Amino acid sequence: MSDEVLTKIPALRRGYRFQWEPAQNCHVLLYPEGMIKLNDSAGAVLAEVDGARSVGAIIADLQARFPDAEGIAEDILAFLEVAHERFWIEFR
Repeated sequence: MSDEVLTKIPALRRGYRFQWEPAQNCHVLLYPEGMIKLNDSAGAVLAEVDGARSVGAIIADLQARFPDAEGIAEDILAFLEVAHERFWIEFR
């Protein structure tokens, strides 16, 4: 994991909104054309994406919340990469 990746700041793309959806009983990512239902892990990561904190800070917070989760840093990085490829987030 390079320092460059850890210093990037992820943010939701313009037009996207993250929220809890009671009707779906899960977190969702809303965008003009629809909605993406998120599993618990994806919801936990996106809940940390605020456009102000770095990838490293997000990883540190989630590692502290889930100390028994092995390989959590790699999982978070992989999810953020997929979210970026799908244009859900952008890096600043």
